[in-house]
Amino acid sequence: MDQAEVGLRLEASISGLASRAPAVSVRRLLTRGQRRLLLVLAALVVAGLIVDLDDTAMALGVLVTLAYVVCAVYRIRLFVRSTGSHVSEVVTDEEARAVPDDQLPTYSVLVPAYREAEVVQHLVANLRRLEYPLDRLEVLLLVEEDDTETIAAVGDEDPGPQFHLVVVPPAEPRTKPKALNFGLTMARGELVAVYDAEDEPDPLQLRRAAVALRRLGPDVGCLQAKLSYSNPDQNLITRWFTIEYAMWFNFFLPGLASIGAPIPLGGTSNHFRRAVLRSMGGWDPYNVTEDADLGIRMAREGYAVKVLESVTMEEANSDFVNWVKQRSRWYKGYLQTLLVHLRSPRELRRDLGWRGCVHFCVFVGGTPFLAVLNPLFWLMTALWFLVHPAFIERIFPAPVYYLGLACWAFGNVLLGYLTLVSCRIIRRGELLWAALLIPLYWVMMSLAAVKAVWQLVATPTFWEKTVHGLHLRPRSGTVPEATAPGVATGDGPPGQPRPAASRGEHGLDEGGEDLTAASIRVAARR
Repeated sequence: MDQAEVGLRLEASISGLASRAPAVSVRRLLTRGQRRLLLVLAALVVAGLIVDLDDTAMALGVLVTLAYVVCAVYRIRLFVRSTGSHVSEVVTDEEARAVPDDQLPTYSVLVPAYREAEVVQHLVANLRRLEYPLDRLEVLLLVEEDDTETIAAVGDEDPGPQFHLVVVPPAEPRTKPKALNFGLTMARGELVAVYDAEDEPDPLQLRRAAVALRRLGPDVGCLQAKLSYSNPDQNLITRWFTIEYAMWFNFFLPGLASIGAPIPLGGTSNHFRRAVLRSMGGWDPYNVTEDADLGIRMAREGYAVKVLESVTMEEANSDFVNWVKQRSRWYKGYLQTLLVHLRSPRELRRDLGWRGCVHFCVFVGGTPFLAVLNPLFWLMTALWFLVHPAFIERIFPAPVYYLGLACWAFGNVLLGYLTLVSCRIIRRGELLWAALLIPLYWVMMSLAAVKAVWQLVATPTFWEKTVHGLHLRPRSGTVPEATAPGVATGDGPPGQPRPAASRGEHGLDEGGEDLTAASIRVAARR
């Protein structure tokens, strides 16, 4: 692979989506029309506050309260729907192993990596456990060229013939989706999976996904496996994070799937049809939650996303500062996704229909919306019960006041109760005491959401790196600073050149170039 080809692959990784469908690329966050609309709305609010402070504040209070109630009730509805039957795709161990090896589709596993040297050994061990024929499997470990520590750590491993090191040339944006796009240009498999560096996937997950996708047919473009955490007992934050993921992947996402709503994907354990992924332009390298955005774009293109009953264990973020960095990036990405898909509401309605548009706005927009507004409502509630200020009575007329009070009293209590139920349903009774303290976790979410709004304005495409492997370190109370805006999770393999495995009839190498670690590494260097 010569330098010209490397350049073309890199250009496709950065500009592929923006060239194919600029209307859904975050390369430019706001269109001219969106900027004008926001300025007009801001001017109207300011003018209203100047002309009639009380009536304008009351109108805003009514709108915000109604939106808050809708978002909260919607989540309760998703929880109820998720308890029904057939909300996720189940493939038993027997069904997964019953398919002869030569009838399985070829599979490419993409693992983006940036500064993940500490988890390389665990990564390789975890992916080796995947029960899939080696002549139909390739694992592409995507490592940034300047990440010498991870490359060196990979050199100490002997991962096996299915692993291949792909060195991603340095170029902006330094993000996980750009690395994934670069890997996608080299992927050979009929199916493509994405894992993070700290992941411990169910060994049968690839087989389960292959069987489920064959059974579901071409209208399903992606399967999202469930995620959970392997270190819930590390501290209180990891316990809260585990409870939250239990609700998200066991109830909210299956609930969305059960009503045919667009599903914002998680950042790992996604299983795609490669042809579908390539036809859509891959991931948006400028969106900091490229997974959520891709799920919405798949819905707009007419592809369904289903939830696979298979669990990947991850590392729960155990450090407060590291957690806020990660969560603020997620919220910022949800806001990016909301803004980019609302550029043309008419086209969004055409693609998703009215119901799909409502599902999208209430869930994707409501997630950061609730987190940002919670502190405001908590503060006003505390003020009302403590000092009964007159301005709150003017802002919230009696019907709205009682609606808001009901939402606060019953909504929050019910969400807390659902948190307890989640612990019971996933059979993690040891987390019940942490669930009782979950309101403190909601405060953390609000801090991250406020930071996300600020960053959306100041640094809209900046990627804050999440440090992994904290559970493997002695508890020092500090987290190393990730100085580059770089790629997210994952990791890479052989430090010494090794020949590509013989793939045999219908194998991955048939009809294409040799994907040895050495050839890719040398070709990718500038």
